[in-house]
Amino acid sequence: MSALIRVQSANDAFLSILLTLQHRPTMLNVDLHCHSNVSDGTLTPTAVAERAKANGVDIWALTDHDGIDGIAEARAAAAALDLRYVPGVEISITWASQTIHIIGLQIDETNPQLVQGLVATRGGRERRAHEMAEQLAAVGIPFAFEGALKHVGNPELISRTHFARYLVEIGRCADISEVFGNFLTEGNPGYVPHHWATLEQSVRWIRGTGGLAVVAHPGRYKMSDRAFGTFFDEFKQLGGTAIEVTTGSHTPDQYGYYAKVAADYGFLASRGSDFHSPMESRVDLGTLPPLPDSVTPIWHDW
Repeated sequence: MSALIRVQSANDAFLSILLTLQHRPTMLNVDLHCHSNVSDGTLTPTAVAERAKANGVDIWALTDHDGIDGIAEARAAAAALDLRYVPGVEISITWASQTIHIIGLQIDETNPQLVQGLVATRGGRERRAHEMAEQLAAVGIPFAFEGALKHVGNPELISRTHFARYLVEIGRCADISEVFGNFLTEGNPGYVPHHWATLEQSVRWIRGTGGLAVVAHPGRYKMSDRAFGTFFDEFKQLGGTAIEVTTGSHTPDQYGYYAKVAADYGFLASRGSDFHSPMESRVDLGTLPPLPDSVTPIWHDW
């Protein structure tokens, strides 16, 4: 009898383990940072959605630069693919004379304050683009403005990336990385700074829609530890929610570093490839490693 009890107990324990495994939540593949040809990507919002789905993404956000015109198409494409969609945007700001990007997730793209703010932010891009073209013409690269326009989906969102693609197209540089090593960056021909929105404005616009503000790829910005501390303090005081920890712009060492930053400041952590193009991006949609176990994902309560 005791032997039968032991067998029954073993069977119960095995069944319990199986049930636990069956109900253990599957790790989600979440990509909350990418771009379409509405800003400086090369694929349509529909094509980006299809690529995300094909790569196994479960939750996806399109975060075009300073614009929301791709959201309706992205949402419809995601619905057709049974892909969970998060409306987003990436807002350019100027902080301490440096350009920084703030992502808004779970935004309401119809919010008038956000719409008007983005229109104002985009306002200086054409003037800046003409100045960039003038500098490039002075070093023997004429018609750069017209060339860049060929790569622009929305002329209001003309950017350095569009100029870079033109320089590759005409054979001046082999690829985008070479362009930014020799042109369009501070100290090189074609670089024209632009005064974007403020940190306070960007967070206010995002939060005003009920959205969540996220610092995009903090590892890309060249600031001292002290400046970063001041920036993160201000971001938190304004109501910032999260920072990107695992992103295509970070190295594996930076995943751990910014996981610690998130923990130190009480930020949630986000994950996004920053995908722009199959031929240009360092990381494809949905292919990043998962967030470190030490952080709380921004989607933990979605």
